[in-house]
Amino acid sequence: QVQLVESGGGLVQAGGSLRLSCTASGRTFSTYAMGWFRQAPGKEREFVGRITWSGGTTYYVDSVKGRFTISRDNAKKTAYLEMNNLKPEDTALYYCAAKYSALRDYEDWGQGTQVTVSS
Repeated sequence: QVQLVESGGGLVQAGGSLRLSCTASGRTFSTYAMGWFRQAPGKEREFVGRITWSGGTTYYVDSVKGRFTISRDNAKKTAYLEMNNLKPEDTALYYCAAKYSALRDYEDWGQGTQVTVSS
């Protein structure tokens, strides 16, 4: 089991940037993939992107491609979501999650950090 804690959210104007962090404890961080999700008020949770255990491969949903970058520092047990050119529609509660196997879903989740983008 892994405990995940997100940080770095806040209020930013449209066009601005934020970097979210997700710090893990428990299971060895370098052995599992990480994903980022978000949930806007009144909407279902949405997948944002993911990164493999090594950091060698990332994948993004189309709406954030070219604006968001996921990275990780296994030595610091931390994953990052760099968000640039933010838009009001990016406003949401952002979560990180751990995925232990390609055959399993994301199993452990953080509590979320709020990102609000003003127009």
